Formats: sequence, C-alpha cells, structure tokens
Amino acid sequence: MSIEYYNKNAEEFYQGTVSADMSETCNKFLKYVVPGGRILDAGCGSGRDSLYFIKRGYKVVSIDASEQMVRLSSALTGQQTLLLKFEDVDFKDEFDGIWGCASLLHIPKVEIKDVMSKLIQGLKKNGIFYMSFKYGQGEELKDERLFNFYDEITLPELIAEVGQLKTIEIWVTEDVRPGREGEKWISCLSRCC
Repeated sequence: MSIEYYNKNAEEFYQGTVSADMSETCNKFLKYVVPGGRILDAGCGSGRDSLYFIKRGYKVVSIDASEQMVRLSSALTGQQTLLLKFEDVDFKDEFDGIWGCASLLHIPKVEIKDVMSKLIQGLKKNGIFYMSFKYGQGEELKDERLFNFYDEITLPELIAEVGQLKTIEIWVTEDVRPGREGEKWISCLSRCC
C-alpha cells in the first residue's frame, strides 16, 4: 500500500525531501560508524542521505521498495539503488551501519520486530543502527500510507523485544522540511551486540 503511494507520487515526494537538511542527524550517526565503512540505507527514498554518506567516503548500499524511488535515487547518487523490500533483505554481517531514516515507520507493528531482526543480521558486531519514526502512539493510515508511531516508552520497549541492540541515544526532533514545523519525530541510535 505505501509502496504504491511512492510509485504514484515519486516526483512530488522527491522534490519535497531531497533538499531537507538532515546533516545534523547524519553526522551524529557517522560519529559511530567506522570511517570509510559500509552503510545500508534501508528505504533510501530520494537517495539524499546515501549521497551525503558517499560524498564523505562511505561505501553505501541503497535499497527501496518503490520502483520510481529506485529510479530517482539511482540518478541522484550515480550508483544503482536496489529494488528490495525489507522482508526480502538477506544480508549477513556486511555493514558497519544501517540507516533507517523515516522508512521503518511504514512497517505494520505486527511485522516490525521480524523486519528489524532481518536488518540486524546484516550488521557487523558493534555496527550502528539508526532508525526514526513519527512521534506518538499507535498506527495510522493516511494518504494511502501506513505510519507507525513510537515515543520514549514504546521505542525502548521495541528495541528490548527485538534484542541484539544496545541503545546509545534516543531523542525527539521537529520535522526539518519547510511547512512541517510542529511535526515531531523520535530517533534512536543503537549498537549491535
């Protein structure tokens, strides 16, 4: 359902997100990732963050489930984004970091633990996992997309249930896109143990 939304609205979504300044959060993540290491951009959307990491010398594998976002992100980054759904991911001990920025929020809560476990298999020991969700509680279907929400209580609970991760930091921010002030996000950095 969310994939079809991105296929139909790819250009509009691309234009609305490609210039959003995520450098502060990207740098917070990179502080923990081995210099020049391998990063999986899980649900890369426009490819904005993949490009940021590539320009800083990291080797990036970008994946997205939308054919149209794969086309646009491949053009932006100059490297092929893989057309891949989270449930089809099968990486093993390959990445120093996984970047899940505003992508895991489309996974139904009944499936999120399985999806996260699959992604974690792709992390090397001590690898870093960044994830962000809309701030709040529950799930919501809006504009043909599913959104799941977490807060300072439910996100640590999720991480504990999934296991294999040790939380470094959880923080709440406002949306960086123009016109989205007041929308809150919750982010988490954790380490694979």
